[in-house]
Amino acid sequence: MAGTPTMFPTLLYRDVPGALGQLTEAFGFAVAVRYDGADGQVLHAELAYGDGVVMVGSKGRGGPFDEAMKGAGPSGVYVVVEDPDEHCERARRAGVEILVPPTDQDYGARDYLARDAEGNVWSFGTYRPGGAG
Repeated sequence: MAGTPTMFPTLLYRDVPGALGQLTEAFGFAVAVRYDGADGQVLHAELAYGDGVVMVGSKGRGGPFDEAMKGAGPSGVYVVVEDPDEHCERARRAGVEILVPPTDQDYGARDYLARDAEGNVWSFGTYRPGGAG
């Protein structure tokens, strides 16, 4: 499994189709997998960006994970991008709330912060955790 990520952030949304639309349009994610239930509710989706994946599901459908996440606040996810300025402009054009515009950091990276429609905070920048660049 060389090259396959071993951690996958998982977010639950009240409006998964809306979230998938926003995350693909604004941030450039691609829907890699989507499983819908018989009632049309999104049971599970995976959004790919580079070699990373974020798993997405519906809030309020029951089950142990949904129960454990009940009452949880927004989550934060960091994604490595090559050009934070261009990426931020795409998100801004799509109507995403930009919390902090692209900024140079003391440790040499450049990044920005955005909030999605359901309150999750997304960081996009050039820093690669683990010393991978």
